[in-house]
Amino acid sequence: MRTDQPITIRRLDYTPPAYTVDRIDLRFELDPQRTRVRATLAVRRLAGAAADAPLWLDGEQLELVSIAIDSQAVAAHRLHRDDTGLRIDAPPESFSLETVVLIQPASNTELSGLYLSNGNFFTQCEAQGFRRITFFPDRPDVMARYRVELIADGAQWPVLLSNGNLDATETLPDGRVCARWTDPFPKPSYLFAVVAGRLVAQEQAITTASGREALLQVWVEPGNLDRTDHAMQSLIRAIRWDEQRFGLELDLDRFMIVAVGDFNMGAMENKGLNIFNTKYVLARPDTATDVDFAGIEGVVGHEYFHNWSGNRVTCRDWFQLSLKEGFTVYRDQEFSADVGSRAVKRIEEVRRLRSLQFPEDGGPTAHPVRPDSYVEISNFYTVTIYEKGAEVVRLYETLLGRETFRKGTDLYFARHDGQAATCDDFMAAMAEVSGRDLTQFARWYAQAGTPTVTARGAWDAAAGTYTLTLTQAVPPTPGQPAKLPMVIPVTTALLGEGGQRLPLVVDGVARGTEAVLELVHAEQAFAFSGLSKKPVPSLLRGFSAPVKLTTDDDEASLLFRLAHDDDAFNRAEAGSELYLRHIEQGVAAGHAGRAPSPPAAALVEAVRTAMVGVQ
Repeated sequence: MRTDQPITIRRLDYTPPAYTVDRIDLRFELDPQRTRVRATLAVRRLAGAAADAPLWLDGEQLELVSIAIDSQAVAAHRLHRDDTGLRIDAPPESFSLETVVLIQPASNTELSGLYLSNGNFFTQCEAQGFRRITFFPDRPDVMARYRVELIADGAQWPVLLSNGNLDATETLPDGRVCARWTDPFPKPSYLFAVVAGRLVAQEQAITTASGREALLQVWVEPGNLDRTDHAMQSLIRAIRWDEQRFGLELDLDRFMIVAVGDFNMGAMENKGLNIFNTKYVLARPDTATDVDFAGIEGVVGHEYFHNWSGNRVTCRDWFQLSLKEGFTVYRDQEFSADVGSRAVKRIEEVRRLRSLQFPEDGGPTAHPVRPDSYVEISNFYTVTIYEKGAEVVRLYETLLGRETFRKGTDLYFARHDGQAATCDDFMAAMAEVSGRDLTQFARWYAQAGTPTVTARGAWDAAAGTYTLTLTQAVPPTPGQPAKLPMVIPVTTALLGEGGQRLPLVVDGVARGTEAVLELVHAEQAFAFSGLSKKPVPSLLRGFSAPVKLTTDDDEASLLFRLAHDDDAFNRAEAGSELYLRHIEQGVAAGHAGRAPSPPAAALVEAVRTAMVGVQ
């Protein structure tokens, strides 16, 4: 039913579709003004759906030429159409649905669906663009296997690409070129892709961990081929890293990257056919910076990692967007950390989180990692969904340990391969392998706002104990005035003379030299015993939780950590805090008419010690 009023979609209103599509065959006769699309869908009613349930197909700006069920035209009285799609009354339990539509790529200025740009055809289907290509239940929990036939004038569009594996190419009797593609894995419609145009490719064959041969291609516009080597090598590194770190392998006979200057998105993870803007692919030593090279490596890795975390296992509905995006951001962060500097990468990640996500979390658009409602799904492609979502995934690894976390991801992929899953499914896999109750942890998905953690230490020289008291508070955010305590892992070490980590005995239990303290109440105290001298605490090591930390560190403690802390992130934090204090003192002196003093000798010496320590 058409309405001019915005419709609020609510997570708790989710219902599964009445029908699913097991397979779709698509035939495109590409033309800028009138592209003809024939779609043949193998449809079946799902268990639990009413026998008289109608079939709903999303469809926007489509000229319907014909529609048939099992080769019989559908009677007009069974069709009900508006600007958002069409409904078919009383369909059979299982059937073949064939539609023929006409679309106009050249006039598609929304750049959603199939569009023409600079003479080439492209698609962009996330989140709801496929409905502008053909009639289909355009929702992520409908996963079908695709076979695609692309037909075009070979002189104008010699390269015809789609998802999956290339079956054949041929020249038709009328002189047009035809390419046939098959994607053997079920996928949601938002991952469908087509590219047609004048492109050239760098190619490289690889052998996967299991011994399969695969062809990698980086397609670009003529003249850009000499700037594709770094992207190709980044893709190979990403493939090898995913095999080793997560046991996940490239599952197609080929994997393609297409990079064009007029792609309207940054990059898109379409199954086997990633489409990029050239900014995230093209680089050459004489024209690009180190930052450019690192950025390309990270984005290429991100889109490739989606092959499993987003494609083989996708999100059930758009409220679960962070399931694929947060998880994949975490994966690309770990990839960049492993192939580069882990310390530098972590510092960069936290700077981005603090500069972009923390303000979002504290402003009028604050929303949970898993939102409860939306009017327009494109509004939720935010740093909260991506960056904070990645931090939530990292929390699992911090709390459970890398080995158990890996068991959890193994179970998640094995259990939900080929399915549309939820954040709860991911959490359930982690709970099962760890044997832990993660009910309270779920608040990271449900509550908006950045928690504030306050740390205060007390030293008892006579008893040889150091008591660390932690408090937490989550600020009110729009629609969530009152918050419950979170599960906050505070990775902690106590530093002794020279910066060595001291053995930790926490509340009477030996914990090695580094412990993850779990703050689960509004206030908790942790007692460290067996100490001979007052230690210097190193808290939230590696930024173990996305929180704002306030401590009672004096300048001596900060100087000590800057000089000696073996956690690179905390060493940088101490230096930042010291220099910020020095700047504030200089500003105050200037306001009072005094000349700012130079950095204290102790600060200079701490920096010198830190520099020597990292050489």
